[in-house]
Amino acid sequence: MTDQSACDHLATDRSLLSTKAYGTGQHLAARQSLYRWQTPRHDLPGIVVNELAGARGVVADVGCGNGKFVARVRETRPDLSVLPMDVSHGILGGIPGAVVADVQQLPIADGALGAVLALHMLYHVQDQDQAIRELGRVLAPGGTAIVSTNSQTDKRELEHLWRQAAGDVLGIQEGPARVQLSARFTLEDAPGILGTVFGEIRTIPLPGVIEVTDAEPVVAHLASYEAWADKMGVPFRETIERARERVNEIIQAEGAFRIGCLGGMLVCR
Repeated sequence: MTDQSACDHLATDRSLLSTKAYGTGQHLAARQSLYRWQTPRHDLPGIVVNELAGARGVVADVGCGNGKFVARVRETRPDLSVLPMDVSHGILGGIPGAVVADVQQLPIADGALGAVLALHMLYHVQDQDQAIRELGRVLAPGGTAIVSTNSQTDKRELEHLWRQAAGDVLGIQEGPARVQLSARFTLEDAPGILGTVFGEIRTIPLPGVIEVTDAEPVVAHLASYEAWADKMGVPFRETIERARERVNEIIQAEGAFRIGCLGGMLVCR
């Protein structure tokens, strides 16, 4: 198995996704929490609500995770019927009306939805073409699909940090890369992939800089990849602790540790 195919398998392993990775909302919440230190702060649920201004009827959030977007849409658009869906039963525990389902085979009739959300999740899908056909199939004419992911340039400083910390632990100049979830469906590649089904695609870029003066948010983010720890080719906990030391050294020398971010939403019709 090549490095790329191995990474693809790790990102799409349904058994791992529904247990260690997203069996609860703990790891997802840790990754989300890092954005509290981002400037500018993007109100992602608010952007989704704005893009749903013309939606009517039923909206499905496919791969809804811990329900952050579901709660906001339900709060601000009580006229919509929101259907939360995810492959992991465990992460859906606190979300009313949630259904366990796979985007590759949605239990929804043709043309039944006014809108569908697929937010930071298509990189976890083994057959992306099939998933996108499903998103198109369940939408009513004129319906909207809102998809999100990260750029291939997103958080490069974290990748560099991980490789340096791993190298320190292994006694080499630079260690192996960590699992990069969004590499299978980047902001740059997404329009072409989505364009096989959707005729109109508008990208909303969401750039920013995360700046922390405490290593803990970065450490928590790196530690949230624990589900893939035994596949990274490096002692995971030792690498996390070495990363903590490196971040603290940078904060002491420069006053802060900075991470460049670039995510985005794609509004498809």
